[in-house]
Amino acid sequence: MSLVKLAVKRPVTMTMLTLAVMLFGLVSLGRIPVTLLPDLSYPTLTVRTDYPGGAPSEVEQLVSKPIEETLGTVKGIRRIESISRAGQSDVLLEFSWGTDMEMASLDVREKLDWVDLPLDLDKPVLLRFNPSEEPVYRLALSRTADEPSISALKQLRTYAEEDLKRQLEGIEGVASVRLGGGLEDEIQVLVNERQAAAMQIPMTLITQRLREENINLSGGRIEADRAEYLVRTLNQFRSLDDIRSIYLTTRNNRPILLKDVALVENSYQERDAISRVAGQEAVEVSLYKEGDANTVQVSKAIQAHLQQLKEAKLIPEQYSIKPIYDQAVFISAAITEVQTAAVFGGLLAMVIIYLFLQRVWPTIVLSLAIPISIIATFNLLYGYQVSLNMMSLGGIALAVGMLVDNAIVVLENIARHQQNTDMETAAETGTQEVAGAIVASTLTTMAVFFPLVFVEGIAGQLFRDQALTVTFSLAASLLVALTLIPMLSSRNRAATNLKTEPFVYATGWRFWLKTPIYLLFRWVPLALITIAVVFARAIAKMFKVITTPLLQLFNASYRALESSYQKLLGLALKRTGITLGLILVSAGACYTLIPSLPVALLPKMAQGEFFVEVELPPGATIYETDKVLVQLGQVIASSTALNSKVDRYYSIAGTGSLLNAAPGQSGNQWGRLNVVMADQHVGDTDQVQQQLRQAIQAMPGVMAKFGTPELFSFASPITIEFVGYDLALLQQAAQQFGSRLEQHPQFTDIRVNMTDGQPELAIYFDHAKLSQYGLTSAEVSELLATKIGGRVASQFSLDDRKIDILVRSQSADRNSMQDLQQLIINPGAERETTLQAVAEIVPVVGPSEITRIGQQRTALVEANLNGGDLGSAVAQAQQLLSNSQLPPTITARVAGQNEDMQRSFTSLQFALVLAVFLVYLVMASQFESLLHPLFILFTVPLAGAGSVLGLYMMGTELSILVFIGLIMLAGIVVNNAIVLVDRINQLRAAGVPHYEAVYTAALQRLRPILMTMLTTVLGLLPLALGLGEGAEIRAPMAISVIAGLLFSTLLTLLFIPCLYLLVERKSVPAEANL
Repeated sequence: MSLVKLAVKRPVTMTMLTLAVMLFGLVSLGRIPVTLLPDLSYPTLTVRTDYPGGAPSEVEQLVSKPIEETLGTVKGIRRIESISRAGQSDVLLEFSWGTDMEMASLDVREKLDWVDLPLDLDKPVLLRFNPSEEPVYRLALSRTADEPSISALKQLRTYAEEDLKRQLEGIEGVASVRLGGGLEDEIQVLVNERQAAAMQIPMTLITQRLREENINLSGGRIEADRAEYLVRTLNQFRSLDDIRSIYLTTRNNRPILLKDVALVENSYQERDAISRVAGQEAVEVSLYKEGDANTVQVSKAIQAHLQQLKEAKLIPEQYSIKPIYDQAVFISAAITEVQTAAVFGGLLAMVIIYLFLQRVWPTIVLSLAIPISIIATFNLLYGYQVSLNMMSLGGIALAVGMLVDNAIVVLENIARHQQNTDMETAAETGTQEVAGAIVASTLTTMAVFFPLVFVEGIAGQLFRDQALTVTFSLAASLLVALTLIPMLSSRNRAATNLKTEPFVYATGWRFWLKTPIYLLFRWVPLALITIAVVFARAIAKMFKVITTPLLQLFNASYRALESSYQKLLGLALKRTGITLGLILVSAGACYTLIPSLPVALLPKMAQGEFFVEVELPPGATIYETDKVLVQLGQVIASSTALNSKVDRYYSIAGTGSLLNAAPGQSGNQWGRLNVVMADQHVGDTDQVQQQLRQAIQAMPGVMAKFGTPELFSFASPITIEFVGYDLALLQQAAQQFGSRLEQHPQFTDIRVNMTDGQPELAIYFDHAKLSQYGLTSAEVSELLATKIGGRVASQFSLDDRKIDILVRSQSADRNSMQDLQQLIINPGAERETTLQAVAEIVPVVGPSEITRIGQQRTALVEANLNGGDLGSAVAQAQQLLSNSQLPPTITARVAGQNEDMQRSFTSLQFALVLAVFLVYLVMASQFESLLHPLFILFTVPLAGAGSVLGLYMMGTELSILVFIGLIMLAGIVVNNAIVLVDRINQLRAAGVPHYEAVYTAALQRLRPILMTMLTTVLGLLPLALGLGEGAEIRAPMAISVIAGLLFSTLLTLLFIPCLYLLVERKSVPAEANL
């Protein structure tokens, strides 16, 4: 028994199966995670190595270069880039897309064991970049009073660490909580150089005694009075006085205590991050979700938990907790907009169906295909671990208008058979006749997504979910058209005229057992169907009064359109050559607009938020960076016009609070100001940015970069790479070109990575003099590191907290170069010696960082776009570069997003060609002909011409989104031509003359072609309108599909008949496909 026959003969079974699929689909929907974007697995690794005190040139030669040379042999590496800065090396490894990153990580770790690095370095750390590692939620913990004092900031940080962090870490779905800002407790032992030298007490002795005294030990066991006792010595420090009173040594028969040579005070650690909210210092609390957690649900759980804390009064009154960032807000808004677009698209498709059919029951039957197919799709999405995100839901919205196409063909054929036979036979025969055609039609649409497997880069990762969603939904709609539609069609008349079979009443216990079962399994489903049919007809009568004027207007318009098309078709078939020529010229004219289209990798997405990253000259302190950010905040706060447009702003100076600081975020001289626009003033973002730019231009030495929260990891829009070896020449060439870019209005936020570095005091030891004092360079270097930077000698226990005890010289002994020269390097010796006696101290300035790409030194000039598109900006940058006079040892090229764009475009073009070829394979198999599919394929370039025209008229950028739309279009536009050519073949097989077959088939297929085209177009219309959050991602694809489908359909109705008539001049009957 065939699937169609089974569905018609077993309505109850089919109904139960449908309900089961929908039930499991709804259950799956509740379990599918909700994210903004698909899981983007970038094939990149970063090897980070800390080299405390190392200058950029030393880091390059001793760390970065050996790592590059060793890792260059790792399989799958496409690009190696290293950034060497003071105290740190980052080696970025970019792999080919499709590389197994788990195996690559193992290979890299194995190779790292072979690298010959300085012995005193810690082991390199391997980092894996993932955009989802951004926090999903940020809180600001601040005091309700004015600017807090040092003591208040320490208390604020302590409360955040000991109470709030522990509370938040217990929330389901939260992986980690990271704090930034505030002051962290630290006990500092500040040694007086003169007093320590006079008493001959070296710094190493102080560190050793602190470590020895601060310890608890077990003394074993003793037995007394028939009991066993544990013996413990409890000597850990319990107060600062305990630390001050530790014994160091004896001098002149007098014990020397720590307080005799050092100050012991409760202080705070050197700051590596300063957080502010609206200018007030705060502690920033960043919450990171678990990898597979639902972002929206995690956000709701965080908010609920915070509310519980407030209601239980567990947050002290003097503290205020404010949310400053919630990733779920944008996700929820974007997801809701896509869902709304899908719903409205489905409703518009239903309206078109009703206008053409003008009957309620067939409209309901067809409309059921949309929700049932979508709900069934959720089962497959859950099985393939596809999240609900903008791309997967966008796939559903794109497919909404196409989900009824198969059902339309089936229902139309059933209606034709119902005129001559009973309902069940008509449903079975009508569906089986068109089953092959709709399967082939669906396969042509699904086949275009297979080439996306070969798409490299972010485009392939990004659109995998969308391709799977469209494929699953179309497959579900095909099953609905082959099963549910014929079953419901066969029940139409029978449901209102139920024929019952005589019921033989049982007696006794059989009656009470059999009767309920019989009624349940036989009559209840039929009764439900009857009620549904009656209800539908009641609605039809009610709608008839409302829709009659609309239907009359539609019928009049359609008759006029049909009449005009009939005349135009007759004229075109008489002049096939001229018609074909005009159509081809029109399409060619559209393609001439391509150079006028703006080009971009991806359109900018307005999220109502932006940031400005500032970088001060090397050597700037974190307090200077914070001061710049405060001044930028005051630009907003002091202006009534700006303050009314901004909802909130917050800043962070330094990179200490970041989970994984990016290579460009370089320490204390780096900071970022985040600005969140008010909902009604999102369109004023450029105005606020312009005011901030003007303020930054008045700050000498401050470089700035404006951007929006990253949804995708791309390079700067414009990046020019200068390659050479001489650092001075590279720096000169890069800075000169950066100055030229600043003079061009198309570029803004110019940044040169190679500038003067942090000032250094280089110490050159005289080894002969060192040997005279019995010293070694290693001993003196270690002593200097302890006196200047400090060493953590032990930890002070306070409740459950561990507070570092830092030993270093007093600030008065290390404030200047002169202080450094006078540092005593041999305390405890009979003859004191200062540093200047054995070493030369020279102030030097090196590069801020050294970048190597492909194991060659490279200077980078980066810029953002000040309006315009990426394509024209790249062309302008290349022209400026070609006019530049560079030294013969330096080469330059334009990189940045241009490389990603060219790579993605090339890959997508290949995918488009492959998609068209696969469509041809399916059609050739369907028609069993090599010629007829070529007729149909002519609709693809016509659709492409329509897309170009639509993009030009709407001012839409040519991006990878548009290319994906064109690939989809290749599988959609051929369906109308398939229907038309197939009907021509049917008529010719029936003996109809060539010309008459073409003419008649075109008129007969006008109605279903317009119907399927309009359902698809109107289904996509809400996406194309570009309303709501995330519209920039949805609209370009929808515009390209709508414009291409409209243009190709209108021309196909003339082009295909004329081309068929021109090529197939012999009236030889062709075997019909159906």
